Amino acid sequence: MTASRPTSIAPADGKLGILCVGLGAVTSTLIAGVELARRGMGEPIGSLTQLGTIRLGARTENRVPFIRDFVPLALLDDLVFGAWDVFPDDAYVSASQAGVLDTGRHLESIGDELRAVRPMPAAFDPAYVKRLDGPNVKAETHKRAMLEGIRADIERFRSDHLVDRLVMVWCASTEVYLEPGPAHGDVESFEKAIDADDPQIAPSMLYAYAALQAGIPFANGAPNLTVDVPALRDYATDHGVPIAGKDFKTGQTLIKTVIAPMLKARMLGLSGWYSTNILGNRDGEVLDDPESFRTKEESKLGVLEEVLEPDRFPELYGDVYHKVRINYYPPRGDNKEGWDNVDLFGWLGYPMQLKIDFMCRDSILAAPLALDLCLFLDVAQRAALGGIQEWLSFYFKSPQVGPGLYPEHDLFIQQTKLKNTLRWMMGEEQITHLGMDYYLDD
Repeated sequence: MTASRPTSIAPADGKLGILCVGLGAVTSTLIAGVELARRGMGEPIGSLTQLGTIRLGARTENRVPFIRDFVPLALLDDLVFGAWDVFPDDAYVSASQAGVLDTGRHLESIGDELRAVRPMPAAFDPAYVKRLDGPNVKAETHKRAMLEGIRADIERFRSDHLVDRLVMVWCASTEVYLEPGPAHGDVESFEKAIDADDPQIAPSMLYAYAALQAGIPFANGAPNLTVDVPALRDYATDHGVPIAGKDFKTGQTLIKTVIAPMLKARMLGLSGWYSTNILGNRDGEVLDDPESFRTKEESKLGVLEEVLEPDRFPELYGDVYHKVRINYYPPRGDNKEGWDNVDLFGWLGYPMQLKIDFMCRDSILAAPLALDLCLFLDVAQRAALGGIQEWLSFYFKSPQVGPGLYPEHDLFIQQTKLKNTLRWMMGEEQITHLGMDYYLDD
């Protein structure tokens, strides 16, 4: 992200198209929630852009506007949704089958609007998501043809819906584990790998590349490698297109990024942290495949080490046993349960335990994150802030950062970074929370 403060932010005039890869539980919950909020039939709870405030200046000034009134965000009334999915179900059918929202209370009244969102055929390869298959896929199997098909879809959507700007967000399944390799080193190598149908080029990378080529900001809501490779990172920076990722921070990891910083702040030791999840939605079914689970595991495991810094505090965190499990349990549906057993120790090494059982709703937590990311990335684009948007780390399990930097996982450091970036963008002073000016004489 450029260090130059924006001299101006272009206004949010016209319609903003939100293109979602995947029209499953998260996307259908997002679309339904936005439509209900537009009508005053539901509150966008969990959305910082819609309900959050931001302090400006000293505490004594009492300037605390809503973020939506401080930053020139797109209005909910101006959002237009599109999607790709391997299943042909429209958003109403998808939402009904996902079972996240009550049909009578929340879906029937907006049925026409949901039915109008029909998924485009997906650029899909079952080699990358082995527990998922569907009929609504592009006929093309070569990666170059898939890429061009996605690009054509984007331009058709732009034309058909007369949108003025676009954002793309990956809300689809977790792909198999990939590591950065020669195919990802630079744009030239990336292009050659596409033409060679190199298996190192996953479908999510094709969606991201198509978005970047069209000047469209891209957010990665899954732990896939996707834009977190030099070729796409450099392309985004060079062409001034915002990117952010990866993996929506919703349930168990959200809790970890609150509790682990608390342990470190108070210099309490940690012996072990056992985490297990049960969920029964499509995400759970996909993660039942070991290769997709490995991608998710890498995202979830990195949090503790990067927060606790065991090399710096070996006596407290140098021998932590950290285990993560995800179990597919169909009866639970989208109502994920994350259970944590934390073995810690305090003064003179005496042991203690902390047990957390978070019985959450996966898509209810993810939908507002997706909305905020789309609105904030649109602001970043209008402010000419290209490349990695580290200030959006607040929303991700495994935040994407520039080369040589470590990610900040502490939720409250992330929140401070996000709000200070908004202040910086709008020409307001940063808030450090020092507060000595309230007590020292002039």
